[in-house]
Amino acid sequence: MTETKFNLLDPLGYIDPGMLNYQEWVNIGMALKREGYSVEDWKTWSANDSGRFHEGECEKKWETFDDSTSNPVTGATITQLAKDYGWVSHSSEGNEFIGWDDSFVASDIDKGYKLVNTDYVVGQEIIEPRIWNPAQQIIDYLSTLFSAGDIIGYVNDGYPKPGDEDKWLPNRGVYTKTAGEIIDRLRKCNGDIGAVLGDPNPNVGGWIRFNPLDGQGVKNDNVVDYRYALVESDSMELAQQNEILHKLELPIATLTYSGSKSIHAVIRVDAANYPQYQERVDYLYKIVEKNGLKVDKQNKNPSRLTRLPGFERHGKKQYLIAKNIGKANWEEWEEYIEDMNDNLPEMENMSDLFDKPIVLAPELISGVLRQGHKMLIAGPSKAGKSFSLIQLAIAIAEGWKWLDFQCAQGKVLYVNLELDERSAKKRFVDIYNSIGRGHNHVNNIDVWNLRGKTSPMDKLAPKLIRRAEKADYKAVIIDPIYKVLTGDENNAHDMSLFVNQFDLIATELKCSVIYAHHHSKGSQGGKTSMDRSSGSGVFARDPDAILDLIELPVDEARYDQRVKQAVCNLYNEAIKHYNPIYDGVGLDDLFSEKQMTHHLMTAINSLPNSQTILKEINVQKKLVVEAIKQATAWRIEGTLREFSKFNPVNAWFQYPLHVLDESLQDIKLEDDQKSKWKKGTQKANQSRSEKTQQELEEAFNVLSEDGEAVDVNRIADYLEIKKNAVYNRIKKSEIFSADGGMIEKTNSNNN
Repeated sequence: MTETKFNLLDPLGYIDPGMLNYQEWVNIGMALKREGYSVEDWKTWSANDSGRFHEGECEKKWETFDDSTSNPVTGATITQLAKDYGWVSHSSEGNEFIGWDDSFVASDIDKGYKLVNTDYVVGQEIIEPRIWNPAQQIIDYLSTLFSAGDIIGYVNDGYPKPGDEDKWLPNRGVYTKTAGEIIDRLRKCNGDIGAVLGDPNPNVGGWIRFNPLDGQGVKNDNVVDYRYALVESDSMELAQQNEILHKLELPIATLTYSGSKSIHAVIRVDAANYPQYQERVDYLYKIVEKNGLKVDKQNKNPSRLTRLPGFERHGKKQYLIAKNIGKANWEEWEEYIEDMNDNLPEMENMSDLFDKPIVLAPELISGVLRQGHKMLIAGPSKAGKSFSLIQLAIAIAEGWKWLDFQCAQGKVLYVNLELDERSAKKRFVDIYNSIGRGHNHVNNIDVWNLRGKTSPMDKLAPKLIRRAEKADYKAVIIDPIYKVLTGDENNAHDMSLFVNQFDLIATELKCSVIYAHHHSKGSQGGKTSMDRSSGSGVFARDPDAILDLIELPVDEARYDQRVKQAVCNLYNEAIKHYNPIYDGVGLDDLFSEKQMTHHLMTAINSLPNSQTILKEINVQKKLVVEAIKQATAWRIEGTLREFSKFNPVNAWFQYPLHVLDESLQDIKLEDDQKSKWKKGTQKANQSRSEKTQQELEEAFNVLSEDGEAVDVNRIADYLEIKKNAVYNRIKKSEIFSADGGMIEKTNSNNN
């Protein structure tokens, strides 16, 4: 058994068994057994779900739990579920058995929203009705909460709680009658409520389900309208409960004395569906608890029972204290709470502005981004943005340069929303291997794989903060954001709310937030880096740094040159590997494919397995050439809030890396209004044709003696191209002709 450092029954009390499925209920039992609790603890808690609890079932299931399994269900299962229901651990121990994934971070609600100073709550007395009319109590209650056609569920009998004969638990009750039917009969009953609702048990009193049902049962699935939530607390005196409930301006439909230690407030929430109901109840409970009332979390269930006025138990009356008080509806109350508690910092006077130096946040990416700030990488779909983000994550983890910018070393979280777990790992491995500098600090990288498990950003951000609170990340990279986008991309208001979540993450975790976004449609050459992102201009104004990738129009000559150089490098490496004693390669040879081919053949042919080696090299050559042909060239421009503008950076994206190449600097982007990419490509092709003709003329002039004809083979060798390629150039030439393998200038150009 593992050692527990606090009582698990405390968080367990926050979990409503009626809200769990069967497996979750079983997991609670397994966790309790694992942590050394008894079957009676599980049974007592399970009995709170009166609709499904059966005597003997807990004991029977308990015996099947195997504590020796290699992957046991532990107490962390209970604490995590309890947190979902609003429980907060007050343990001061930093090494309790709760895992990192179960850490808790206070939300904005936990930090503010205090309207009531409990030190000055003296109490607001509740007054028992002077004239006791049980039927009228019930009529007033039902007519306030329900329409005549609503089916309601009520209970006025029960059974003693096992082990506590003074406490009675409710039976299943009645759930097929309408509110209108009961009200009509109560008006005619001459005070005999038993004739309408059944004779009450004086030990029990009466309960009612505060939301209308479908007449088929009393579970959450049988609730047809999520109108109300229940607030119940017995943590302080009745008069103090009453004062706080009034001061909070809650949209209270009915306020009822339970006949014991608590007041039951039925609150208007008017949720559209069950998820919204859960969200609103969670918000409601946090506000109430922040203001001094410890709420019974088991009442989150929308089919939960509350005390019905007009009944008595143990000689004490259950009665209406008030109805329809506070704000008129949920929206009005929520707006009131937010207006009263904007959670904004205080205004600061600048009188001491010059008293001490201002220390700025350290630079995470030198000259580009400070720690705690936000950065957007924008570009079209084929720009390799995700690869660039992974490359950046590695650079931060290792303290390397990213593109041309030095990164501060530290921990980084990569939030993977798109790739499956194995594919994401493969990308990291490929990039590390391509960089070729080892992976000494790969432990600085955490990846949160959320493909198929994500939620909108406003829901994801608090979960991310909770899990990452103690990780001390320098950066959180979120990729891609379209997976968590909330609202209309073109709506400024929606996008302001969306990007505010990045502020929340950056502020709470004190780290940089980095994400990518796609370009708008159309050519981008004539736009500034701020204006290329798709959607609302919020994307251009919000980040502290924007790095924008735009594709460069590269001609075939440049690709050919890269291929030649790559082949030369491949041959040189092959010579070093297979015949390291060969020393015939000169510096100039490294730039001539013809010369390197000669050296390769000379170095390899002398080896016993030369043909096998050459085949392997040719396979590698094919892969290298294909990779280069598939590579794309990009220019990275920046719009920076904290730093001066940097000169554009140029790079090839050749899977899986962006590799700097400043020789691309001479490529100019065409303005959108003057030329589309097609025109740019045509112009590039035209430039290439002119260049090839210039090369042909240069070769002829060097090799010809006094303008005489030159053998085509000599021209081909000089240009390091095939003989057919020479003839192709001559066909396009206006000043050269070929005859019998000889190249000569035309007569019109010899004068």
